Amino acid sequence: MSISVGDAAPEFSLPDQDKQVVSLSDLRGTPVLLVFYPFAFSGICTGELCQLRDELATYTDAGVRVLAISTDPVFSLKAWKAQEGFDFTLLSDFWPHGAVAQAYGVFNDKAGMAVRGTFLVDAEGRISFAEVNSPGDAREQSGWKDAVAQLAA
Repeated sequence: MSISVGDAAPEFSLPDQDKQVVSLSDLRGTPVLLVFYPFAFSGICTGELCQLRDELATYTDAGVRVLAISTDPVFSLKAWKAQEGFDFTLLSDFWPHGAVAQAYGVFNDKAGMAVRGTFLVDAEGRISFAEVNSPGDAREQSGWKDAVAQLAA
């Protein structure tokens, strides 16, 4: 199943790096950028999320909440967030393994991980931007920024 622009965003509730449950429905009324990535501490993922960290104001200044999602356990996410100084929420799609990534069509069942999928959910809970990258391909984040700018237009 793939998610397209205009679709209702699949609902989820996942624990963050501090074991606090975050539900998409609780964020209704706020645009949310969902950034699925394969693994904490891996090279490309670290580069992408460090860029996101460094440019976070682009999203937060526009009122967008950023949620990064992987199939890593919460303990790995907590350590990675502390090491890299991430100022956004990391969510664990560890169990049932990859269920949210599957709902968004970005789960690689052979590798047991999320692929690089990025979705902007508008304040009404609809997908306003969707992009899925091939394995091993780092994302160009300018498309995300353009989508965020369109929310305000």
